[in-house]
Amino acid sequence: MNATEQTQAIRHFYTLLDDLEQRLGGRRLLKDCTSKGWPHRGVYFFFEPGEQRTVTGEGARVVRIGTHAVSANSKTSLWNRLSQHKGKVRDGGGNHRGSIFRSHVGSALLARDGLTLATWGIGSSAGQTVKQAEHEHEQRVSQTLGQFGVLWLSVGDAPGKDSERAFVEQNAIALLNNVNAGTDPGSETWLGRQAQAPAIRRSALWNVRHVDDRVDPEFLSVFERLVRGHDAV
Repeated sequence: MNATEQTQAIRHFYTLLDDLEQRLGGRRLLKDCTSKGWPHRGVYFFFEPGEQRTVTGEGARVVRIGTHAVSANSKTSLWNRLSQHKGKVRDGGGNHRGSIFRSHVGSALLARDGLTLATWGIGSSAGQTVKQAEHEHEQRVSQTLGQFGVLWLSVGDAPGKDSERAFVEQNAIALLNNVNAGTDPGSETWLGRQAQAPAIRRSALWNVRHVDDRVDPEFLSVFERLVRGHDAV
């Protein structure tokens, strides 16, 4: 897919996403999301304040695509995953070791603000002393992500790496990433420019996996079918 073809494909993608947004009644801010009103399984699309399309048209650009339950027999729901990104309502904290999105955003905030937190992103679990030391920064991450808007596409097929949810996630990332000239770059002040992961800085997405994948020729047809068949929850 050359730059012109990719630009056209992205325009089509956003037209379908606009349709989905109308069907859902608009985006939700992550901070306002509760456990109510979600399909059991789906794909989510995040929008970040200040990030706009500048090459493929007008309007907000998607900054992260994700899903859940892509391992066979996984029980994780869409809300499970979104709540991990959102953090804890009770104290505004969170667990970045349970959300790679939180981990990436937290690392970028540290870099942007010239701060250090030696334990951030280290290990798959942490003791109470480490958690207490990280709590204030977890709150910063929750406050930042709370301002992100989210759309979701209900895709209820069984968990597995060959699910349509995995297909949509992989191909949406491959289509929107900024590796090629036909896509929308991050703004000059985009927080992701401070990300630790080179793939985030290079792709202009808060994604690492699939940024170098090729787009399946059937992706937009599949995405359109799923959007056209979507009803609000």
